[in-house]
Amino acid sequence: MLSRLCRTTPPRNLFRKRFISSTTSRNSDALFVHRDTPYNNPKIAFEFNAENLKRAQSIISNYPPQYKKAAVIPLLDLGQRQNRGWTSISVMNYVANLLKMPPMRVYEVATFYTMFNREPIGEHFVQVCTTTPCMLRGSTEILNTVCEHLGNIKPGQTTKDGKFTVIEVECQGACSNAPMLVVGDDFYEDLTPQTTRKILDSFKKGEKPKPGPQTGRQTSENSAGLTALNTKPYGPGEFCQPDFQ
Repeated sequence: MLSRLCRTTPPRNLFRKRFISSTTSRNSDALFVHRDTPYNNPKIAFEFNAENLKRAQSIISNYPPQYKKAAVIPLLDLGQRQNRGWTSISVMNYVANLLKMPPMRVYEVATFYTMFNREPIGEHFVQVCTTTPCMLRGSTEILNTVCEHLGNIKPGQTTKDGKFTVIEVECQGACSNAPMLVVGDDFYEDLTPQTTRKILDSFKKGEKPKPGPQTGRQTSENSAGLTALNTKPYGPGEFCQPDFQ
């Protein structure tokens, strides 16, 4: 009887999954294991140019000599920026040698933090926030708009011309201006499908659209106007604000 129960097929609803993210999944070996490829192998030379080497030395000088390995994250970021937006094995090895660290320690950092791209990306790196605050204000529609407007690509993919790479990310810290996305280092906030397409079209033309809110407000002020702290304070606070108008 027990063996019969063990062979019984579980109910189908036990296998149902709810996928929160639509970004293409990747096997763990692609995330944490390096495999040489023609475009990413230790034989490809990398070193900081003169300007970045000067910046790297300045960064390292912020730490005591015995703790200079603490500069590994900013140096990897500097290397990624010079290497067209991604961190190759050669970048990691160079940083390890510069900081006199075991290469494995650098690999551990580069594979742990998602800010380091392990594969080449497009000229414009589009990161669409899909965390709860953005999702509640329409980030799913924004993500779909981006993917469709760039040729029906999927999150995690790059356009055929190599101009755009699109991914969805966790909170970018601009929740009061949701929904939003980041292109490079610039935030584009208070998005609608129309303004999203306009931003992408500007990048396609080689232009850089103005970052920040796309609705006309300057920062993250209430779109309905001031709703608090708009009257003279009561009690002791009255004497703390003599210039209140």
